[in-house]
Amino acid sequence: MSVLVDFAMFPTDKGESVSAYVSRIIKMIDESGVPYKLTPMGTVFEAQTIDEAMSIIAKAYKQLEPDCNRVYSTIKLDIRKGKTGRLKQKIESVEKRLGKEVQK
Repeated sequence: MSVLVDFAMFPTDKGESVSAYVSRIIKMIDESGVPYKLTPMGTVFEAQTIDEAMSIIAKAYKQLEPDCNRVYSTIKLDIRKGKTGRLKQKIESVEKRLGKEVQK
């Protein structure tokens, strides 16, 4: 199973720049070992189960909970049985149709 998670999470009570807080979450995801990609508007990661995906989301919140009084989050899931490695495969499929050379 593949669970692609596209999410953003950040405090709304810490001013204009929240990269110091977001970096805590990214460090935790990096240390978890799941494949991920940081984007300008959020992060996409691939888990093997819904439980694993939700555990990472909960751990992300735990990174902010101690010193953030208000946290905003958006979460999208793409769940597919019988597949893995979709973090790269979905992009490669579109690039192939566009005639682009796939980056390895």
